[in-house]
Amino acid sequence: MKLSFWGAAQQVTGSMYLLELEDDYRILIDCGSDLERSNGQVATSTNQTGFFPFEASAINLVLLTHAHVDHSGNLPNLYREGYEGQILCTEPTYALTELLLRDAASLNQKRINELNASKKKRVKERQAKMQKDLYLDKQVREAMENVVPIAFNRKFRVNDSVDVTFIPAGHLLGAAHIVIGVYENGEKKRICFSGDIGRRNYPLLIDPAPVPPVDYLICESTYGNRLHENHQTPEEALADVIKRTCIDIPGRLIIPSFSVGRTQALLYTLNKLYSEHNFPTIKVFSDSPLALESTKVYLKNVRLLNQDARQFYDENETLFDFENFEYLESAKASKAVSNHSEPCIIISSSGMVQGGRVEHHVAANISNPYCTILMIGYCAEGTLGWRLLNGQSTLTIKGKEYPVNARVEKVDVFSGHGDRNDLIRFVQMQSSETLKRVFLVHGEFASMQAFKDTLAEVGYPQVEIPKKGQTYEL
Repeated sequence: MKLSFWGAAQQVTGSMYLLELEDDYRILIDCGSDLERSNGQVATSTNQTGFFPFEASAINLVLLTHAHVDHSGNLPNLYREGYEGQILCTEPTYALTELLLRDAASLNQKRINELNASKKKRVKERQAKMQKDLYLDKQVREAMENVVPIAFNRKFRVNDSVDVTFIPAGHLLGAAHIVIGVYENGEKKRICFSGDIGRRNYPLLIDPAPVPPVDYLICESTYGNRLHENHQTPEEALADVIKRTCIDIPGRLIIPSFSVGRTQALLYTLNKLYSEHNFPTIKVFSDSPLALESTKVYLKNVRLLNQDARQFYDENETLFDFENFEYLESAKASKAVSNHSEPCIIISSSGMVQGGRVEHHVAANISNPYCTILMIGYCAEGTLGWRLLNGQSTLTIKGKEYPVNARVEKVDVFSGHGDRNDLIRFVQMQSSETLKRVFLVHGEFASMQAFKDTLAEVGYPQVEIPKKGQTYEL
């Protein structure tokens, strides 16, 4: 049995791992977009033979840990390249992935249309390449028609030699650790792919569940070299920022936020502040059609949320709707918010301030000293969010340069990733005597190296940091 690392190897995004069994059965675990190489946009191919470094038609099965595009974003391209099999994931992952991929396809179509309108030869050449590489709604439909939803914690037998189990991982609604059991040469081997490991006591989500004993562990390492900085609860951290930015002064708070997962955690926390803590009601706008659709998925899966959220829903018959809250569905309504004269909170995507309606809100307010931009998640290098966090004095948005007079703050209480202690706890569920090897993925190299050293200190010396394209015999 061979395991090859084709993504999220010594970097954070682009998760994609190929497991090849001795009987030539091939399983692809995750098929994500490389957001670092493409500055938050869907990556395009870099070779002449195809989009992937392997034959898509030779893959027998795809397993998906969760919906985020750095894990799911290239599934439509896999079908374009000839894959004809199924995708196994949980029911919420199926629903959220479809929303994210359709949104990406819509953006791809807009990019192609813009290039089509150009008469420049160089642009035309670029347009031809993009049409070859970027999937559209047709490819999304083909991928989603082949999804088979799998329940949590129920062993699913793929064939006589392979079974898979999806174990709750926290991090995002529907997210899973995937344990694969492989029978070869009279021996059973178990491999666990962590996906993204959630943190405990996160708004809405259940805590990561224990993983049974395995032989090999593929573990994310996003926070492998650090702890979460904020020790407040999400309600405390958000209340502090709102008080300083919208109550003590008549200001405006802009929160760039991913539409799937992060926005729901924010809205739920705001709802709790207003309903349980008598917090002054500030007008809140959620400016993302994708967030609205994602919220509907959360409401359909209340039974999979944590006990606190289920109890809140039972008592209030809502999770996300509260006084002075408004979804902005049209582009016209989105732009009109710039004329809102009272203090307000604007939650808009994307979380990296790269594409989406949030660019307009940042451009309209970046020079306003009474505005605060609150960053609440990871930003890939080169994105507008990354530039804000690195303290640039000016910012260029859609070709226009703006002085940065707004205040830029950051909190990590809404990060869906577990920190170093959470990652250690995840690995320590495995016996150091029986665990054969740990592979670190989904992290910056410095984070991986630090986490490897930490694991050695706590008794796990059998740690590898694979390079992209590296293959191991298991």
